[in-house]
Amino acid sequence: MKLNTAPQRRQRGAALVVGMILLMVLTVLAISGMSTATTELVMAGNEQYQENAFQSAEYGIEQALLTGVFSTSVASEAVGNTVVPTATHEFYNTNITPQPAPNTELPLMWGGNSASKFTSYHFQIQSQGTSARNATTTHVQGLFIIAPKNGESPPPLSGVPTTLTP
Repeated sequence: MKLNTAPQRRQRGAALVVGMILLMVLTVLAISGMSTATTELVMAGNEQYQENAFQSAEYGIEQALLTGVFSTSVASEAVGNTVVPTATHEFYNTNITPQPAPNTELPLMWGGNSASKFTSYHFQIQSQGTSARNATTTHVQGLFIIAPKNGESPPPLSGVPTTLTP
């Protein structure tokens, strides 16, 4: 009689089950990583569009300072949707408003011998910049102009003739 010293083992597929579980875990990790990377890419794009809107609003303020009329005889001066040069999806809207109200002349904030010969005018420039994906930002800039009290035009701003109508 022959004795069999090694017990007989049946293959039950345990290696296959463990391998499939590991493969499933790796697949879930890969999909999660791809989803996170896609979300971060969208977030970075949104941040860039917000920065473009910020720069558009700043450009609108610069253009208002360069080309604004700054008249105290009107309630406000508005510039509609204007495309930022060298851009395709960036726009700005500006509004120049005399402060505190139209046709209001304010006294100078200092005294002196010539204080009675000058007056001051206050304006507020509001600029809204927009970009793709509905990115918007609004900036407000105050402006203070000192002008002769006799109604003469003040010195031009940035080389552009500025007329104040008291």
